[in-house]
Amino acid sequence: MFVGREEELKQIRNCLEKDHQNIVIYGKRKIGKTTLILEAAKQSRRTLLYYECVRSTIRENTDNFVRIALKGRSFPSYVSFSSFEEVFDYIDGLSEKYLVVIDEYPYLKEFEDSDYVDSCFQRIIDRKYRNIDLILSGSHIGMMKQLLEEKNALFGRFTLIIKLEELDYYACRDFYKDLPVYDKVAFYSVFGGSPFVNQQIDGNKTLKQNICNIILDFRSSVFIYLNNLLLSDYSSRLYMERILAYLSNGRKKYSEIEMTVYHEKNGNLNKQLLPMIDMGLVRRNVPINRSDDKKKIRYEIGDNLLRFYYAYLYENLSVLQLIGPEAFYEEYIGPTIGNYISYRFESIGKQYFSLCVRSGKMKGIRNIGTYYYDDPLEKRNGEFDIALEKNKGFDIVEVKYLKNRLDRSTAEKEIGQIRQISELDVDKIGFISVSGFEEGIKADYLISGEDLYHI
Repeated sequence: MFVGREEELKQIRNCLEKDHQNIVIYGKRKIGKTTLILEAAKQSRRTLLYYECVRSTIRENTDNFVRIALKGRSFPSYVSFSSFEEVFDYIDGLSEKYLVVIDEYPYLKEFEDSDYVDSCFQRIIDRKYRNIDLILSGSHIGMMKQLLEEKNALFGRFTLIIKLEELDYYACRDFYKDLPVYDKVAFYSVFGGSPFVNQQIDGNKTLKQNICNIILDFRSSVFIYLNNLLLSDYSSRLYMERILAYLSNGRKKYSEIEMTVYHEKNGNLNKQLLPMIDMGLVRRNVPINRSDDKKKIRYEIGDNLLRFYYAYLYENLSVLQLIGPEAFYEEYIGPTIGNYISYRFESIGKQYFSLCVRSGKMKGIRNIGTYYYDDPLEKRNGEFDIALEKNKGFDIVEVKYLKNRLDRSTAEKEIGQIRQISELDVDKIGFISVSGFEEGIKADYLISGEDLYHI
C-alpha cells in the first residue's frame, strides 16, 4: 500500500526524465525509502536493478549485485567483475537504459575504508554513463549526510537529495480512513507516521486491540523493530536510550537531561543529541517568541511510537512479559492514554496549520510554534499550544482533545486569560477541538476534528 509521498514521488520522477541523474535518499529505518524508490521506478523508462547491500566487503557486495542481476537476466551468465566500477562499465555498454539502486549504501563501508568506497562511486558518477541513472539510499543518517559534506569525494555530485521524514497525520488517515476523527487522532498519536508500522494496523479493531497486538506482543514485527533495530547503527545506544527514557512523555531542558544521564556537565550530551535530532527521534522545542533564549529550549521525543514505547514499555518490559498484553494495557496504559494523546494532539494542530500555509489556504503566516509567556503581575508563566507569527502580532490557538464538545464557559475563560498577557501582541484567538464546539463561542478560529481532515 503506497500512501502519501506525492511531492517526493514527483521530484524523483521529474529527475528521472533526464539522463545522468544521481539521487540520494536517506531516512531512518522503516520510513518507506525502498517503497518510494520502487514506486518511482514503475513509471521510469529504465530497467530497474535494485540491490540492498550486506554488511561485508565491497567485493562480496559486487558479487551479490551481479548474482541478483543474473537472476533477473540482466547479465549473461558468463560475465564476472572484480569491482562496482567494472559492473557499471558493463551495464553502460548494454542497449537498455538502467536505473541502478544501491540501498543501505553505508553497509559497504563496514569492512572497507569509508573514503575508498566514496571514491569508487565518485569515479562511477564522474564517468557520466549514458545508460545509467543511480540512486544511493541508506538508513544511517550520519553516514549518508557525510556524502553531502564538502570534504567528501561525492560532494556536489547529486542532482536530487531527499531526506525522508515520517508521514504526517493527514497522510496517515488513509491507513484507517473509516474510523471516526477522534480515533484517527488517537491512532496517529500512538503509532506515528512510519508506513511500515501503520500497515500493521487493523482498522476494524479498537485502539486497545491494536496496541496489544502490534506493540505489546513480543513476537510482533513492530515490537522487534522498536526493541532492537531503531538505534542499532549507533555504538552509543545505551546513552541514547537513557536520554529517551528520561524524556519519555515530556519536555526537558538540556541541563536537566545532562545531569540525569551523565551526573555531570561533560559536554557529551550534545554529541548524542545531534544524531538523534537528525533521525527525528528527538526535536528541539523553542518558543516562537524566544528563539534566541537558550534557557527556553526544551527537548522532546519527536517520534510518536518511540515516545509511546519509552513512556509505557521501556522500564516495564519484565512486567509485560509476566502479566501479558491485556492486563498490562489495563494497568499501565489505559488510565493515562487520554492524557498521552492530548499532548500529541498539539503536534497535529501545528501540522494542520503548516499544511494550510503550504497549500495556500492561509496567507501571511511567517512561522508556526509555541508561545512562551511570563506574567509577573499575575505571577504565572507557561506556553500556549500554537502560535502563528505574522507581520504584526500573533494568532494564538489552544488545542483540546476531549470526548465532548468544547463548552462555551471554558473557551471564554481561556480567551480572557490570553488577552490578559500584557506582553503578548495578540491578533486572533482560536481553538482546535477534536469533538467540535458548543454554540455561542466567539473566537477567530474554531477548528473541529473534521476540519483537520478536510484541507
